[in-house]
Amino acid sequence: MNRRQICTGQGAQGGAPRARGQLAGAVASAVAHASAADATGRLSAETVALLTRAGFARHFVPGVWHGTEGTFSDLLAEVAAVGEGCASAAWCAALWATHGRYAAHLPPEGQLDLWGRSPDVRIAAGLRPSGSAARCSGGWLLSGTWECVSGIADADWLLLAAPEPDEPRLPGGRCRLFAVPAAEIHVRETWRSTGMRGTGSHTAVLDGPVVVPDHRTCSLSDVLAGSPGPGRSRCHTAPAYLGTGLLLCAPALGAARHALREWTAWAARRGAGRPSERATLQLTLAQSADDIEAAELLLGDAALRADSGTRAERDVARNRRVAAAAAQHLVTAVERLFRAAGTHACGGSGPLERTWRDVHVLAAHQAVRRETAAALYADSVFADFEDRPEQAAELPAACSAAAPRFMAHSAPAEVVAGVH
Repeated sequence: MNRRQICTGQGAQGGAPRARGQLAGAVASAVAHASAADATGRLSAETVALLTRAGFARHFVPGVWHGTEGTFSDLLAEVAAVGEGCASAAWCAALWATHGRYAAHLPPEGQLDLWGRSPDVRIAAGLRPSGSAARCSGGWLLSGTWECVSGIADADWLLLAAPEPDEPRLPGGRCRLFAVPAAEIHVRETWRSTGMRGTGSHTAVLDGPVVVPDHRTCSLSDVLAGSPGPGRSRCHTAPAYLGTGLLLCAPALGAARHALREWTAWAARRGAGRPSERATLQLTLAQSADDIEAAELLLGDAALRADSGTRAERDVARNRRVAAAAAQHLVTAVERLFRAAGTHACGGSGPLERTWRDVHVLAAHQAVRRETAAALYADSVFADFEDRPEQAAELPAACSAAAPRFMAHSAPAEVVAGVH
């Protein structure tokens, strides 16, 4: 394939979702090995292979490399399905897909290095700028450590972010994203989490400077902004935060469904024997189902927005708000189920207890932190009124006195570490 073909090739936007049998096989393996993944801190080789065969790694890979160029809506549904079996497996599947979308911003020759033989390449990432990068002949010298790199043990390649020379750390400093073969990375086992243990989100270490050629690097800000470019389809030009939060919530959505199913099986038996508890169990079931279905509707709406091609700042802020709200709904649902089950849930490392741990850890992720999302969304909304002084004059005195306080609010700076 020549350079011109690489630059202009296009795949079918929104390719067909995974074959039902392939997805079902991956889900079955995730279910079968969920307890072991939680205990060992790593997905089973079988689950990794079946998730890869099901096409998660190729979901956003450009069509010229035989990738799917798929949609956020399809990926949301499929990751949630895996999450019903194992939240850690679903998390890794979502990130393999997401990182393929980021790698589509590499120069054509860099994409060839990654996907020249197959689009089914598992890519892990450390997007919190770390380490150091220095120019050298034909490329860069990269060294350092990157924490919380999910699925690092099963990755073929890593995308690692580092500040450009003489640039300050974020916010404000320019950074680059470097594609490094996994064989050049040393894994330091540092992941000791309450939940999501199977993601194996350890630390990536480059003990000495590694040469990264120019064609395997690109601007991190372009990746996060979803900057258009040759060969990039609509799924590649969605700003990172338009889709990140909703996809990171997808494993929690599946896990919450699993928790509801496990709890319902227990409650049906208990309610049959204790009529006095029936009303409480009924209310718990209904309220938790409400929360989970509300989260599903919110995330589905956000996915459609991400698939629409919008790049508007307001839409990005709205999707962040929606994802954070969905995460809160899911935590509320699972917490309610866990408390209602009492010692049944707490007595051992069963599915409900594991799900409770996983959902709480997922909801603590920076990308779905509600305070940050609320501040960014509010700033985008209040900005519409800053240029309309005539409306402020019409407000009641109490409201107009409060207005400057809200207008002056400054949202927290974007933290790139939330998109990994």
